[in-house]
Amino acid sequence: MGLRAAPRARRAGTAVARAMGAALCRRHHPPLRFGGRGPGAAACAPLVRRKDGNHALRKRWLLLLIAVVALILYFILRRPSAPTVSFARTHRETLVSTLPTNGKVEPLEWQAVRVATPGVVVKVPVHEGQDVRRGVVLAQLSAPGMADTLHAAEARQAEAQSQLQGLQAGGRTSDLTDIASSLDRARVTHDEAVREYNSLKRLLDKQAATAIEVEIAAQKVRAAELQIQSLQARRKSLVGSTDLSAADARLREAAANVQQAREHLGEGRIVSPVAGSIYSLPARVGMYLNAGDLVANVGTLDRLRVRVYVDEPELGRVQVSQPVRITWDALPGHEWQGTVERKPTEVMPLGTRQVGEVQCSIENPERLLVPGTNINAEIRTSVAEHALTIPKTAIRRDAAGFWVFLLKDGRVQRRNVRPGPSNVTRASILDGLKDGDAVALPNDQPLKDGDRVTPVFP
Repeated sequence: MGLRAAPRARRAGTAVARAMGAALCRRHHPPLRFGGRGPGAAACAPLVRRKDGNHALRKRWLLLLIAVVALILYFILRRPSAPTVSFARTHRETLVSTLPTNGKVEPLEWQAVRVATPGVVVKVPVHEGQDVRRGVVLAQLSAPGMADTLHAAEARQAEAQSQLQGLQAGGRTSDLTDIASSLDRARVTHDEAVREYNSLKRLLDKQAATAIEVEIAAQKVRAAELQIQSLQARRKSLVGSTDLSAADARLREAAANVQQAREHLGEGRIVSPVAGSIYSLPARVGMYLNAGDLVANVGTLDRLRVRVYVDEPELGRVQVSQPVRITWDALPGHEWQGTVERKPTEVMPLGTRQVGEVQCSIENPERLLVPGTNINAEIRTSVAEHALTIPKTAIRRDAAGFWVFLLKDGRVQRRNVRPGPSNVTRASILDGLKDGDAVALPNDQPLKDGDRVTPVFP
């Protein structure tokens, strides 16, 4: 800008000098009336030339000054202005540290009701959401194969009855008959040995038999007695108390199966095993259900279990009995309160995440939440009173640790910090900052330690 102005200034100085010289000449030597120069005009020429030289010198110094000023202005204007950066000041507050995540709802206590024998659904007298008592009919099936099931159950009952009677009588008939026959023979042998012993003993008294013969006869008696005792012990060992208990249990189980088969044969009923609310009822009239197919899910809905999925790095913050707040996108403005009941026992993949399942229980008195609902969960992990806090986004991290950009004399200064508990938007600072410090918020312009900035406080 200064270089472009120099020629114009030079021309202007020359014109001014010439005008001043001409004016001086006219003053001392006015022009003739009819034109032309006066008699002393020639004498003015040296004076004009001297004044032109002085003006030229001054003009050069003026041009040099203008050039220097132009260069200074150029470098001042060329220097970039300090970028505008948003800052936030530290302040004290009660900081509630929460862990936001998601989860799924399920009943706290529930029972799946399934089909025992296949059949066609002919009647469903209940509906989803209905409260039922234990034993209420959930569905009625027509079961063409139920008669065969009943016959098989009755046969198993008769077999169990026969086994129990045999054990109560002392054992199996074949074993008892064999032992009884052996006992009869052993008793006959024993009686003969006793008679022979008595006869030889009388003969010994008359000295008609020897003592050895009497001793041999006595040994035969003792052998017969031992055989009888052995057979009697064998008969007692055929049946024990545990055998009788097991046989009695099998009989009772068989009788229950017969009763159930008779009920199903007569009515084809599937009943609720527990009292509660029907929160799932896939059975429909006309459906053919195989053995094991689900008829209904019955459970309590006043109190629910929530499986909360917590990312692996955050699991260390979770403890039993911590408060939990549950929200559902389908019902804005509604909240459910609960507590952590169980920490995860394993980490598993969930999409692109590695999570642990934290089990929580919540109250659901209005029954607005239903099993299977995907919910938002917020676990309150800690509460810090009078904590020094800053916006969470102001904290930066690299290999050296956590740090912030601190405003100091119009420049940003890197300051290492030690963060503490945090919530979604703010974090407490345990070390590195003091009350009233201003820290830089994220912006589009990259900053480095020592940069001059123009601070603004939104």
